[in-house]
Amino acid sequence: MDISSILGPIVAVGMIIAGMFLKHASYLIPEILWNPPSVAIVIGGSFGALLVAYPLPDFISSLKAVTKFLKNPEVNREEILTQIIELAQVARKESILALEKRRDSISFGPLRKAVKLAVDGTDPAILADTLESEAHFHMEEAEVAVKFWEDFGAIAPTIGILGAVIGLMKVMSSLDKPELIGPGIMVAFVATLYGVGFANIWGIPVGKKLKRKATLEHYAFEMVIIGIDGILSGLNPKIIEEKLRVFTGGHDADEG
Repeated sequence: MDISSILGPIVAVGMIIAGMFLKHASYLIPEILWNPPSVAIVIGGSFGALLVAYPLPDFISSLKAVTKFLKNPEVNREEILTQIIELAQVARKESILALEKRRDSISFGPLRKAVKLAVDGTDPAILADTLESEAHFHMEEAEVAVKFWEDFGAIAPTIGILGAVIGLMKVMSSLDKPELIGPGIMVAFVATLYGVGFANIWGIPVGKKLKRKATLEHYAFEMVIIGIDGILSGLNPKIIEEKLRVFTGGHDADEG
């Protein structure tokens, strides 16, 4: 579980509430925390707009991507580095064909595929091109969810303004009742608050973290491409390790 993904929104909302207490505006909290009309307008309106912008499969997959936001990266680059070095040592001492018996123990799919292609005698250039195409496709697919949540962050505030306009229109119909004008305006701006809040505490941050995690997974693909090329070229395992270490140094904490 990615603790920062859970802790971040809690801290943000908590600090906002604390600020309201400090500004002696705590009486607004019940109205702000639970306002079904504003939730319906902002969340429903934003997702409706995103349904227009994205094909349904992309819409659904982007919603499911929240699980990636909440979890640590599934790919452990340190483990991949260790496996590649072990494979390089086996290939150097025995042969490329000897890697076949190690294939089933490899946890990372692209590395397992690379070993299979290498054992089958695939031309190194074709093997590299195949892996690069897969890495590119994987990154492009991950970018869909990134853009989805960034777009949510861009759309929600505007939908919030729409909610405020609706609220103000309702207030205009009560101008003959001055006692209702102030409370009515306050309620009208709750939708704007929801739009800005959901955009900046959820939508945009989710998109940024998904992009970072997609980049970390892309590093794993790059490691496989460089590693298998080194193995096929007969490089010393220590040299291969030096070339791959750049992808793991300073990032291990991200993969808990």
